[in-house]
Amino acid sequence: MDDIFTQCREGNAVAVRLWLDNTENDLNQGDDHGFSPLHWACREGRSSVVDMLIMRGARINVMNRGDDTPLHLASSHGHRDIVGKLIQCKADTNAANEHGNTPLHYACFWGQDLVAEDLVTNGAQVSICNKYGETPMDKAKPHLRELLRGILTSFYHLPHSNSFKSIFGCNGTLNKHAGIDYKQLSLLAKINENQSGELWQGRWQGNEVVVKVLKVRDWTTRKSRDFNEEYPKLRIFSHPNVLPMLGACQSPPAPHPIIITHWMPYGSLYNVLHEGTNFVVDQTQAVKFALDIACGMAFLHTLEPMIPRHYLNSKSVMVIRSCGFKHSFQDHKSMNRSKKIALKKTRKTKPEEINRRSADMWSFAVLLWELVTREVPYADLSNMEIGMKVALEGLRPTIPPGISPHICKLMKICMNEDPAKRPKFDMIVPILEKMQDK
Repeated sequence: MDDIFTQCREGNAVAVRLWLDNTENDLNQGDDHGFSPLHWACREGRSSVVDMLIMRGARINVMNRGDDTPLHLASSHGHRDIVGKLIQCKADTNAANEHGNTPLHYACFWGQDLVAEDLVTNGAQVSICNKYGETPMDKAKPHLRELLRGILTSFYHLPHSNSFKSIFGCNGTLNKHAGIDYKQLSLLAKINENQSGELWQGRWQGNEVVVKVLKVRDWTTRKSRDFNEEYPKLRIFSHPNVLPMLGACQSPPAPHPIIITHWMPYGSLYNVLHEGTNFVVDQTQAVKFALDIACGMAFLHTLEPMIPRHYLNSKSVMVIRSCGFKHSFQDHKSMNRSKKIALKKTRKTKPEEINRRSADMWSFAVLLWELVTREVPYADLSNMEIGMKVALEGLRPTIPPGISPHICKLMKICMNEDPAKRPKFDMIVPILEKMQDK
């Protein structure tokens, strides 16, 4: 009889059953390339053999030598029924192979529209970048992008807009996947601590993650309900410059409510600018970074309603590679210095109606200053002193000589004394694009 891999590849259910009846055989063994029997059955679409292997205890998330799981193979070959079986058995829809590609990357690349839709509606993240910086949507044809984007609009209102090159879809089963098992989460090293909570590097389901442990006084039923409603929404983001939340866990079972996002090995923009990394951020690179940030903020400002309490500063912008950023939600409720400046300035005019979009633009201007100077804004002043001097004395960051006049002009426009006269992010994106081209 041929080996078990050939029998699974050819769908010989009788031979596979006889082989499995011999308890000395290991159904999770791999061939020369690390393909298990389940890999081959999923690749060739042998549904009855897949059923048999799963019932006998085949490991769903087993990887071959290229780190492909059975779900990778079933997705790339369009075997929708098998994809459904694997997902039902808790296959990891976001497992990444050695190239950083997930099953959704494969489904999008090979034009498996229905499979891609199934993956997204069962937790596959469309914002995950492979090692080449490509998301699944970068691999998809335009009609598939629109199909998956339609899933997003059915769960969260997103206006159709032509101002972005790509606005992508999201996970459609937010309530099902928002909760994570606290027992599967390991806290490895504390990164930071502030009034809103602690930030940790951790591991979850074999992946490196960032864990935000929130400090919430008097955890009540109402706060629990608000948490359930608010944090799952943060998982939907799939814009290339917005970092989605992977999951959340309430208190209890966790000691404190927590949220987790992807771990970015380069850290935050603050780390890059102020903590001695190897990045060289000249004015050309600063413009590229500013453009990424502006694109992400322009996307967030299209959402109706706006996501509450997202704060723009260098610590909430994560570096995904040497040429790109994603806005993170890890600094939820942690009021930063530049944001305090913006909010106090707008409160002076209309305390009951804080213009968040204008405040974000002020914060962006401070961040742009931080990019081109590589200095911490108002480092010698306390938060209270900053707020008082901005509101009462018209304090502005001092722009040193040698800065591009175009950047100086943009900063001044974004810090306009009248919040209503500050530009919107979709207005400054083309300005930054022109600056980058030059």
